[in-house]
Amino acid sequence: MEKAKVKENNTIATIAKGIGISLLITVIALIIFSIILTYTNIEENVINPVIMIITAISILIGSSIENTKLKKNGLINGGMIGGCYILIIYLISSILNWKFSLNVNSIIMIVAAIIFGILGGIIGVNRK
Repeated sequence: MEKAKVKENNTIATIAKGIGISLLITVIALIIFSIILTYTNIEENVINPVIMIITAISILIGSSIENTKLKKNGLINGGMIGGCYILIIYLISSILNWKFSLNVNSIIMIVAAIIFGILGGIIGVNRK
């Protein structure tokens, strides 16, 4: 029974690391994107799709890296990484922006986060 508890704690820690890696990649990529926006004339309609792509790639990378360590349950663990990541992002958004609400873009983002987490989990588990 003790061994199962250690394994469960290891899984939780690995998922937390996956979320942390994803958040770190997102922050770095968004800083780079904001610098690009500052010094170029990129149109505003490009901003939301780029943010979605950055988020998706960040989750994919974080989920893939950490599921390489777990070697099983890539679907579940990857989905957890994507779901928890987006939950953290929306909690931070709702704290910083009192007018925050769920809309179609938010739902698309949540679904994309979970899907890319699952894909990263599958890639990570099957990577040698």
